Amino acid sequence: MYQTRQVSCGKVKIGGNAPISIQSMTNTDTRNVSATLAQINALAEAGADIVRCTVPDMAAAKAFGEIRKQSPVPLVADIHFDYRLAIAAIDEGADKIRINPGNIGSEDRVRAVLERAKSAGIPIRIGVNSGSLEKDLVEKYGGVTAEAMCESALKAVSYAQSFGFEDIVVSLKCSDVAMNHKAHKLFASKCSLPLHIGLTEAGVGEDAKIKSVASMSALLLDGIGNTMRISLTGDPVQEVILARKILKACGVRRAGIDLVSCPTCGRTEVDLESLATKVKAGLEPLSERLEKEGRFLRVSVMGCVVNGPGEAKSSDYGVACGKGEGMLFKKGQVVRKVSEDKIVSGLIDMINAEI
Repeated sequence: MYQTRQVSCGKVKIGGNAPISIQSMTNTDTRNVSATLAQINALAEAGADIVRCTVPDMAAAKAFGEIRKQSPVPLVADIHFDYRLAIAAIDEGADKIRINPGNIGSEDRVRAVLERAKSAGIPIRIGVNSGSLEKDLVEKYGGVTAEAMCESALKAVSYAQSFGFEDIVVSLKCSDVAMNHKAHKLFASKCSLPLHIGLTEAGVGEDAKIKSVASMSALLLDGIGNTMRISLTGDPVQEVILARKILKACGVRRAGIDLVSCPTCGRTEVDLESLATKVKAGLEPLSERLEKEGRFLRVSVMGCVVNGPGEAKSSDYGVACGKGEGMLFKKGQVVRKVSEDKIVSGLIDMINAEI
């Protein structure tokens, strides 16, 4: 794990030894306070720790202030082009500001935002996107590259630090999985500021989810990332749900129920797909409760005697199936044998009785 300094976004800590936080962004018109608040509440309910809202004009900045007063989670103001909007959002109570030095304007304007954020005691996320790199860096590297993205971020960080501003979170995002990974690794090896990881413009549907999983998992398993956002076209609640699943799969957030089931083969003598699906659905309420409590269980539904007993025994609870029957396990110990029609209810009842 790369060690970074820590900053605070409202009540949420980013970096250091803090848990990786999940972010998303509203896609409502920020000037519509009620609609934006409704989406923020939905995102928070889904598990978002931080939410970002765009602030494209002064009316939106004023609305942002009203939204911030009622938000259940810290809010980040997303600013492009006009530095005055960043200052207005800070005055309206933003917990963090996101700016892109590539499009915010002159150094004097960037400095004005830094000074206001410093006096307010809030962090700034310096966001570098492949689509808005400085022209001189694009020319230097012969195009948009991971090296150009890293240099852009380091340059912006150095400028901010020259004014004594240290509460910085950095993001380097593009839509190419390999370039995105390389840029983050380069930066993490050169700077100890916390990183907001993501794959921008991932797309829509299953392909976007697969690209996001590939990108985020590679970074997380390398120990890179202090806060994250999945970028999917559509309902942002789905971004939060997928982020939670990625963190759980990578072992970063161990909460809820991890259901292990084998892929089936010619040795399988029960309808394992149906059994595993029913067990998953039946345990969903418990999984949701355990997630909220920060507790974790692994449950195995295995299809044959070759790998079944060993895999099931390594879980907290499980079943190893044979011909028309299943052997229920708890903490590596056999509990009892049940017929195929009792496997689902037997396993679920055994778990619910003890958790």
